[in-house]
Amino acid sequence: MEQIVEQGFAYWPVALNGLKALAVLILGWMATGMISRAIRKRINATPEIDPTLGNFIASIIRWTLKAVVLIAVLGIFGIQATSLVAMMGAATLAIGLALQGTLGNLAAGFMLVLFRPYKLGQYVDIGGAAGTVQDLNLFITELATPDNVQIIIPNGQAWGSVITNYSHHDTRRVDMVFGIDYGDDANKAKDIILQLANADSRVLKDPEPWVRVTNLGDSSVDLTAKIWCNADDYWELKFAMIQAVKEAFDSNGISIPYPHTVEIHKQA
Repeated sequence: MEQIVEQGFAYWPVALNGLKALAVLILGWMATGMISRAIRKRINATPEIDPTLGNFIASIIRWTLKAVVLIAVLGIFGIQATSLVAMMGAATLAIGLALQGTLGNLAAGFMLVLFRPYKLGQYVDIGGAAGTVQDLNLFITELATPDNVQIIIPNGQAWGSVITNYSHHDTRRVDMVFGIDYGDDANKAKDIILQLANADSRVLKDPEPWVRVTNLGDSSVDLTAKIWCNADDYWELKFAMIQAVKEAFDSNGISIPYPHTVEIHKQA
């Protein structure tokens, strides 16, 4: 009986250390999240600092603090930081080979922040995945599609892909093609489109709206309109112009050709 009691007392320090380690881990993890969020909020509240950079700095601090917490937990079990460094040094090659993709994402994250091909809030296409940039941290880029679907792209893949940034410039050009019948007056149709463009306050005067006959198709004469606007007005202006041109063509007797199906009935 005494031997059992002695064995129980022998496990007590281990159990106590385990409880301490668990408490440090939980509290440290919570504190890490709170500190990183506070730093991100503080940085993003500073107009002189780009939100993308603030997000990235907060990510670095978060992962650094997590490493400190893990070292503290190991210290509770008697593993000193110097011993940990020696162990990590011995395992560096194995870890590097196993995590080369992760390390590549880490390096790519620094390159993305350094060269800034996109920022938070911009609408981009990265290797065929399009959406608004929600987050850029050490390892991944997060996008949100127009219908609010989350897309996670590893930074290594993002850095190695073709990046199309639709929000980089303040202005964009809206290109539209309208087909009219061969019997309609092309000059009249061009004037209608130009009048509608000039009447819309979202259309920029410089460069001025441009409308030309650009193609003689199988069943239509194609008119191409090129108008400039602020990037934020792109889609609403395009939708409004398409509807306005359709209604103006209808009221002015200009037809828009469309495919017809002709049924031929043979008599018996």
